[in-house]
Amino acid sequence: MIGLWYVSRAAGLLALVLLTGTVVLGALTGGRASSAAWPRFAVAALHRNLSLLTITFVAVHVVTAVVDGYAGIAWLDTVLPFVSVYHPFWLGLGAAAFDLLLALVVTSLLRTRISPRLWRAVHWAAYACWPVALLHGFGIGAGDTQSGWGLVVVLACLAAAIGAVLWRVGTSHPDTQARSGVNEKAWSGR
Repeated sequence: MIGLWYVSRAAGLLALVLLTGTVVLGALTGGRASSAAWPRFAVAALHRNLSLLTITFVAVHVVTAVVDGYAGIAWLDTVLPFVSVYHPFWLGLGAAAFDLLLALVVTSLLRTRISPRLWRAVHWAAYACWPVALLHGFGIGAGDTQSGWGLVVVLACLAAAIGAVLWRVGTSHPDTQARSGVNEKAWSGR
């Protein structure tokens, strides 16, 4: 069963890379990034599909970690943070990230049935999910993520996510620009 432990570790690292790509594309989509080669609908579709792939690898990561039995991780440990006997803090961060990811999935599936404001509020949780998942991987996967190629992967994910989020924060949504332009005109006439 030790092979499952390696599958879990590899799936976890790949899930982090995919989650990073999802966060980067989400920031680009939210900032209405596009080009002639990548129109907005293509960026949004890639974001959605990468999200599904991320969920798949997170599921593989979680299932193989529990089924393997090496660390004694219980199913409850995957959704209830900080109760595991195996690295309770680091695994708890993984459970918290998983819970945030589940909330994102559920609200995305219900997007047409819930208010856009609620969907957007929960979707902003992705910006919390990513660093919590990164810390989980860095803390519990010390052998993989704190030396060699694993560290390079984690640092590349960190740089990509920070760069995309900074870009997103630095850009304003076109609707916001239009509203603020109207408000500025209204105020300048007084």
